[in-house]
Amino acid sequence: AALVIVLASSAVIWLDLKTGIPFGAFTPGQNTGPKLFHALPWAMPVIWILAILNSRGVARLILRPWRKLHAYGFWIIGVTTALTVLFDLAFDPFASQVKHYWYWEPTKFPLSWQGAPLVNFFGWAVVTLLILAFVTPMLINKHPVHRRPPNFHPLGVWLGGILLFGVGSATLGLWPAVMLDAIIGVVVAVFAVRGARW
Repeated sequence: AALVIVLASSAVIWLDLKTGIPFGAFTPGQNTGPKLFHALPWAMPVIWILAILNSRGVARLILRPWRKLHAYGFWIIGVTTALTVLFDLAFDPFASQVKHYWYWEPTKFPLSWQGAPLVNFFGWAVVTLLILAFVTPMLINKHPVHRRPPNFHPLGVWLGGILLFGVGSATLGLWPAVMLDAIIGVVVAVFAVRGARW
């Protein structure tokens, strides 16, 4: 599953670097580290792995009370996509303004979030859905056990990322990003813990 995420996200990032589609035009900064094939920063596909797989784990916690529903798999894909976009919403100000992993280029569309064009988040949603369409069958437990205790590890990693992004944004005084990170973290934590204990 991780390999599929790396290959798919690498292809999409490479396409975006050449065309500005689907995330919007950006230029990778020096802080992203070495580049594969002189174009693709190696850290970007790793971020996709962390975002998608941990978002899926959090989605499973949130939806734990409804796992017997016939449409449970589709709900997991939908909630995972939403959580991945929320993760990127928190990550982008930290990555572009605090760490300078990339620089957004101006677009014709005037609306943005902390410098990131809104099309970026739409692009994350579409790419995440496409990746999950291929990855989800690999992640389904083929030998389910009756009642496993909830796994809070993905929630810890996911919230740790949101906390890191919020603290980093606070160092530059990006208070709207800090407030959004806090709201996202609290709401997701409440729903995940509630779903796990149901």
